[in-house]
Amino acid sequence: MKILEGLNERQKEAAMVVDGPVLILAGAGSGKTKTLTHRIAHLLSQGINPENILAVTFTNKAAEEMRIRVNKLLIENCKLSRCAGSRQAGKIENLFIGTFHSFGAKILREEIECLGYNKNFAIYDEDDSFSLAKDILGDMNLPRDRFKPGSFLNLASKIKSELENPASLGADDFYKKQFAAFYNLYGGRLRAANAVDFDDLITLPVKILESRPEILEKYQNQYKYILVDEYQDTNRAQYVLINLLAQKNKNLFVIGDPDQAIYGWRHADFRNILNFEKDYPNAKIVKLEQNYRSTQNILTAAHEIISKNIERKDKTLWTENSAGNLIEVVEANGEREEAEFILNKIAELNKNDEIGLDKIVVMYRTNAQSRVLEEACLYANLPYRVIGAVKFYQRKEIKDILAYLRLIQNPNDEICLKRIIGVIGKRAFISQNGLFSDWENFRKQAPALPPTEIIKFVVKKSGYYGYLEKKFPDFGPDGELESESRIKNIKELIGLAGLHDNLNTFLTDVALMQQERGADNSKKLNLMTLHSAKGLEFDAVFIAGAEENLMPHSRAAYSLEELEEERRLCYVGMTRAKKHLWLLFAKRRFLWGERKEAVPSRFIMELPPHLVNFRSLADGYNLPDIELE
Repeated sequence: MKILEGLNERQKEAAMVVDGPVLILAGAGSGKTKTLTHRIAHLLSQGINPENILAVTFTNKAAEEMRIRVNKLLIENCKLSRCAGSRQAGKIENLFIGTFHSFGAKILREEIECLGYNKNFAIYDEDDSFSLAKDILGDMNLPRDRFKPGSFLNLASKIKSELENPASLGADDFYKKQFAAFYNLYGGRLRAANAVDFDDLITLPVKILESRPEILEKYQNQYKYILVDEYQDTNRAQYVLINLLAQKNKNLFVIGDPDQAIYGWRHADFRNILNFEKDYPNAKIVKLEQNYRSTQNILTAAHEIISKNIERKDKTLWTENSAGNLIEVVEANGEREEAEFILNKIAELNKNDEIGLDKIVVMYRTNAQSRVLEEACLYANLPYRVIGAVKFYQRKEIKDILAYLRLIQNPNDEICLKRIIGVIGKRAFISQNGLFSDWENFRKQAPALPPTEIIKFVVKKSGYYGYLEKKFPDFGPDGELESESRIKNIKELIGLAGLHDNLNTFLTDVALMQQERGADNSKKLNLMTLHSAKGLEFDAVFIAGAEENLMPHSRAAYSLEELEEERRLCYVGMTRAKKHLWLLFAKRRFLWGERKEAVPSRFIMELPPHLVNFRSLADGYNLPDIELE
């Protein structure tokens, strides 16, 4: 069958299944998207109506890629008019391939009136929800230092994602009682505004399908074939929605990898994929274990680490690729030596192995680590891009603090004045008579003070940390509260300021750093957190900061569940590498404004010794001058 050409035997086995529940355990680099799209095209080639197929994933980008691939398969493989797939190709617009939230919105547009809403409901984004929550807490007259809109919204999102009731938290303390009251007011205000938030796009369809059997049956009859991508990343509400729809026909095809479940902080529950066989005892299980990306040494090393996890489905990746190089583990004295070593190695790869900068990535656990790496790139005149985040000196919190410093240095800087007023408001530093009041007094003292003291004064006087906690209440892409991540970036800036004697030299150096001095070249080195790496691949991967309390994160110290997710995160990072892999750690690291002794990550200790080439820069390794072609 032409539409299945190019698949290996396991991929073909998975794609050919038409009826019944199917679980595909797709290892890293095993062709997950290829298998999924061929399966959709195969269903269409069998004459199945596109309107009877539902395919859901997590991002608009992934959905669009799936749609393009399916359409291409139908056009390339079913050109003859007598081919059913060719006839269906023209109807692909009737095939639903989209995100969970877009599918939930589709149901609500058709059915929300049964809940008392108008079909022309509004969808509140994060800012809308925050403003509403802030108003409600103001009406409740609760202390602002303890009861914050962001915290309540995060808890509300968790409850909705897990289909729980606020009463499940108990009412044994004042905080929980107030949250329960807030939750009811928040829901009532949304309803009064004929609005829903993003969590409602899943929970309200579940409510409709559970309470209205005739509506459930309508959608069960329409969506007879359901496919779910990245099933390990579904939360409880998404899981229930999908399984309600699949109850009647049982034609549920899920694909994913529990070893790559790294979004627990988004309330994803990877146990959904682990328990699939309990939900569907007659399910067909197919393991995609052939890897098309990495060398065997990389796969073996990554497997040795992930195999230490208890909650997983056993599978062993293999490849027809060569064994490849050993895994390089490098000990540096500090973060600057670590960055310098990485850049020199990149120069060697670029010159000797002819690996382009765009085929190389440096990964790290937290965004704050990028600052030293970015500075090293700028000093080396090496073009780079930060994927999934803004460059350090372009981050909002850094630019805000720098605006304060520039205004202290030069009170006539109108641009900085407007920025600060836009962020904090006039009352933050201007008195009734229009002068800077104690800000003005401090400004006069500033030339004699070290930059670290000036920044600490700015942060305290402006209440900037509190502002960040209110403005950024959600979790970020590194699994940390975004406000905490931004506060750590400021502490990193404070640490950088400690290298300068006065404000003028500090601001001059920062200004020079902000001017990217790389060549005008579209090929740039990639910098990213481990959380941003999923779905990508590179010829060479450097993982910086492989240290305890950093990777794994410090919060995993007392939680087996958190530790296993950190191990999966390490596994994801390692399996992005096609040919070369480095793991680096420092003896001491200056991070978040403090210099601390560091201990190598337990993940390094779990690597098979025969697959590792260890070197210590303290042993006298000479760093050559960087020279890029």
